[in-house]
Amino acid sequence: MVQTHSEVAPRRFRESFGRYFEDFVPGDIYEHRPNRTLTETENTWFTLLTMNQHPMHFDAEYAKHSEFGRCIICSPFTVALLVGMSVSDVSQKAIANLGWKEIRLTHPLFAGDTLSGESEVLDKRESRSRPNAGIVNVRTRGFNQAGVLVCAFDRTMLIAKRGFDVEAKANY
Repeated sequence: MVQTHSEVAPRRFRESFGRYFEDFVPGDIYEHRPNRTLTETENTWFTLLTMNQHPMHFDAEYAKHSEFGRCIICSPFTVALLVGMSVSDVSQKAIANLGWKEIRLTHPLFAGDTLSGESEVLDKRESRSRPNAGIVNVRTRGFNQAGVLVCAFDRTMLIAKRGFDVEAKANY
């Protein structure tokens, strides 16, 4: 996580997070912290908020007869958590998310598991239509507490160049 402080008035400082387009280097890997332990309650809330009615996520009696023997964490919740965990490292200065692709869910998560994440910069290029921004592609991976890969996806973002983000414009 890139954290900076700027003086906004005499002896008054404001912190800022995130990377500008210029800060991304293909091949760099950002480990996202803090990690996140998932609970049964959060999983149930997520399924209710998203109207996901699959009983594998909230019906223990149903789930105990599955190959996993218990409820599993809703996979869109896993993806959402990894995106959220990565914000301060890869998209805090984003103008827009342009897309996700090749989302792979390779191992289930269960209540009580701890999710960790990392993002690798795949490539970047100048925007053809916005001279004050660039396109950055990252691959984000999530692991459980045993180091087992549970999820991976590629993400494309339009990232502001230094001095052209909302924070700089709005004196935020």
